[in-house]
Amino acid sequence: MASTVPLASVVGGGLGFYLPEALLTLMKMSRQQKIFLQLPDALDLLVVCVEAGLGLDAGMRRVSEELNETAPEVCNELATANMQLQMGKPRREVLHDLGIRTGVDDMRALAAILIQADRFGSSIARALRVQSDSMRTKRRQMAEEKAQGAAVKMIFPLVLFIFPGIFVILVGPAAIQLMDNLLQ
Repeated sequence: MASTVPLASVVGGGLGFYLPEALLTLMKMSRQQKIFLQLPDALDLLVVCVEAGLGLDAGMRRVSEELNETAPEVCNELATANMQLQMGKPRREVLHDLGIRTGVDDMRALAAILIQADRFGSSIARALRVQSDSMRTKRRQMAEEKAQGAAVKMIFPLVLFIFPGIFVILVGPAAIQLMDNLLQ
């Protein structure tokens, strides 16, 4: 009894120290993955808004309102950035912070492109469209890689479960008939 108390306290202390960090890391990675997957759709809507005549600020507000149900992570980030813009923070800082805060490479690249387009006065809509196409291509390539990996993962279940059943169905009747002929 006396030896289990120190062991339990060491295990409990270790779990209490490392478990929150591990859970936060998992939550962070999950959120970043969601942002990565939701960003191209949000960018497409932002492109439509900007091409329709809205400014970047109004477009971000519109996207955060429209996609709140389907892309809540991206919408929360855009709404936060929009609030910072309304409070008077410079657009360059807001976009830079948006890229850093999310921790997603595509969001950082988007922020850099928007900062550059704002600085040099180039078309924001064109920059957004190019970035959206790039992200969509990257997302498609990741899906193709996962699909190729699925074929390799299916080999073991096929060999273990499917092929024996097919073998029994194909060879079973012939084996039964052979046994009947040999026993007669």
